[in-house]
Amino acid sequence: MCGRFTQQRASAELAALFGAEDLAGSPGGRFNLAPQQLGLVVVERPDRRAVTAYRWGLVPAWAKDAKIGSRLINARAETVASTPAFRASFAKRRCLVPADGFYEWDRVNDRIRQPNLVRRGDGLPMAFAGLWSTWRDPADPEADPLRTFAIVTTSANATLAPIHDRMPVILPPEAWVAWLNPEPPAPGELLALLRPAPDDLLVRFPVSRRVNNTRNEGPDLVVPLGPLGPDPEAPTIGLE
Repeated sequence: MCGRFTQQRASAELAALFGAEDLAGSPGGRFNLAPQQLGLVVVERPDRRAVTAYRWGLVPAWAKDAKIGSRLINARAETVASTPAFRASFAKRRCLVPADGFYEWDRVNDRIRQPNLVRRGDGLPMAFAGLWSTWRDPADPEADPLRTFAIVTTSANATLAPIHDRMPVILPPEAWVAWLNPEPPAPGELLALLRPAPDDLLVRFPVSRRVNNTRNEGPDLVVPLGPLGPDPEAPTIGLE
């Protein structure tokens, strides 16, 4: 799964990278982005491609309550085309989720889970395969629509497998157009994109256990430690 990631670059920089218009005006600097928070996504609209901000945790259009989004942060590639919560978004509402890195946890013992940062070895940003949805509160028709997203995951590659059996789908640039196209030639073309990243694309290393608390932010969270290295300021407890 993917339960925490970083968006360190400003939305203007991401807009240039993805050939999009910046509608978010975000300075970046997100080192511990968590579910139910706003994250930057790249969407294809009829008149333009845009970088904008949606809430992480997909709320299907048919949902009676937006709280369902807290459980729908990831969509499994193996079932994304058939799962009721995701199939409509997979068919017509796909996005890219820019990320500089993401976190996965290694269990040290019964009390401690050690966060690892995973990023590209060359330091370039990644583009996760994402889905988005628009939800309107049936109890308040006058309220603004809520736009949300989820990240598609697949089986782990050799870099991630020692600590987790899942990873986000990382789409290469040559796949961006097909993924964003709301009318792809066939669903099979999209499903073929949902595979693990090459084993040599990513690196991982332990980082401060301050990541475990979603209230903590800042560039110190992505500084490498030694192998399960000393972190005297972090509490020796599990995820908060």
